[in-house]
Amino acid sequence: MANKYIPILLRHSPVPKVHHFALLAGLDASVRGMLISAMPLTVYDALGSAESVSQVYFIAGLASLCLGLMVPWGTRYIPRRWMYTMGTLLYILGAALAVHGSTISVPLALMANAGATATTFVCFNAYVLDYIDRSNLGKAQSMNMVFAAAPWAIGPLLGVWLREVWAPLPFLAAGALAIALMVTFWVLRLGNGKQISRARRPATNPLAFFGRFVAQPRLIAGWMFAVIRSCGWWVYVVYLPIFCIESGLGDKVGGIALSLSNALLFVTPFMLRVATKISVRRSVQGAFALCAMAFIGSALAAPLPWGAVGLMMAGSVMLVVLDVVGGLPFLMAVKPSERTEMAAIYSSFRDVSGILTPGTAWLVLLVAPLSGVFAVAGLAMVGCMVVAGKLHPRLGSSRPSHGRLLPDET
Repeated sequence: MANKYIPILLRHSPVPKVHHFALLAGLDASVRGMLISAMPLTVYDALGSAESVSQVYFIAGLASLCLGLMVPWGTRYIPRRWMYTMGTLLYILGAALAVHGSTISVPLALMANAGATATTFVCFNAYVLDYIDRSNLGKAQSMNMVFAAAPWAIGPLLGVWLREVWAPLPFLAAGALAIALMVTFWVLRLGNGKQISRARRPATNPLAFFGRFVAQPRLIAGWMFAVIRSCGWWVYVVYLPIFCIESGLGDKVGGIALSLSNALLFVTPFMLRVATKISVRRSVQGAFALCAMAFIGSALAAPLPWGAVGLMMAGSVMLVVLDVVGGLPFLMAVKPSERTEMAAIYSSFRDVSGILTPGTAWLVLLVAPLSGVFAVAGLAMVGCMVVAGKLHPRLGSSRPSHGRLLPDET
C-alpha cells in the first residue's frame, strides 16, 4: 500500500507503461524545446547569413544521419541503455560548446545536438516497439505529445527570452535538463526488462535491412510522410525566424510563433480520436493538402511579413496533426522481428530532413528570396498528399470482431 505513495521517479515498474515513455518524451522535449529557438539564432549570429546557416545545418544533418543509422550496429558492442546515455551526454556536450559561442564551437554544438537527438530517438523508438502493443501505438503517440506539450509550448519562447537576458543561459538550462533526462532514464531502468534482454545473436547492421525496407511500399510511404513533415518543421523552426529578422519583425516573433503552434500538442488526444474516426488515410491526406496551401500561400504573401507569418502558423496546425497520425502508416507495418533495425531506418527521417531542408534551401537561396523555401516545402507536401491517397482506407480503424487497430491490408 505504501508503494502507491512513492513518486513514479523513485519506483521501478517491471513492465514500463505508456506514461513512462511519455515522461521520457516530455523531458527530451524540454531539452529540445529550449534549444530549438535559441540555436538557429545563435548560429545565424555566429555565421552572419542564411546561406551559411544552411551549410552548417546540412553538414550536421549528414553527420546525424550516419550516426543514427549506426546506432543498432553499435548496440552489438554497447548495450542499448548505455547508447541512450551517450545520447544524453551529447546533449550536455552540445550545451557546453554553445556556451563557448565561437564561430567554431557553435557549429560543433549543432552537430552534437543533432547526434544526441538521433541517438536517443532511435533507442526510444526501439524501447516503445518492445513494450507497447501495436494496437496502443496511437495512444502512446498522443500521450507522448501531451507530456511534451508544455515543454514545446514554453521552451521556444523561454529560450529566446533567456538568450536576451544572457546569451549562454538557454544552453545552461538545456544542459541541466539533459542531466535530468539521463537520471530519469536510469531510474526507470528500461534496460533491465525481459523484452529487451541481450539478443542471442549479434545485432544486424541496419543497412542490411534497407533491401527489406524498399521492398515494402507501406514503409516507404510512411517514411516519406515523416521526412516531408519534418522538413515542414525545419522550415518553420529555422527559416521562419530568419525571415522575421530580415523582414524587420525582430528576433522574438519566430520563437513566439513556435510556442503558440506547439501549444496545440495539448489537444493531440482529441486530434487522434478525430483522425481514427475519419480514417488515417483521410487525415494524412487532408493535413498535407491544407499544410501545402498554407506554405505556398505564405510564400506569395511574403511582401506582407505578418500575413506570411500568420499563414505559416496556420500550416503548423496541420504539421501537429501529422505529428499525431503521420507516423502510424510506418509503425503499423513494422514486423516484430525487425523492430530495432526498422526503428533506426524510420528515425532517419529526422536526419534526412535535416539534410534535405538546408540543402534545398541552400540552392533555392541562390536564385530566390527566403520565401522561396516556403514554396518548395509546400510543393513537397502536395506530393505527399497524392501518395497518401493510396493508403488503405481502413488503416487505423477498429477490426469489428476484435476491436483492435488494423495494420495496413494488401
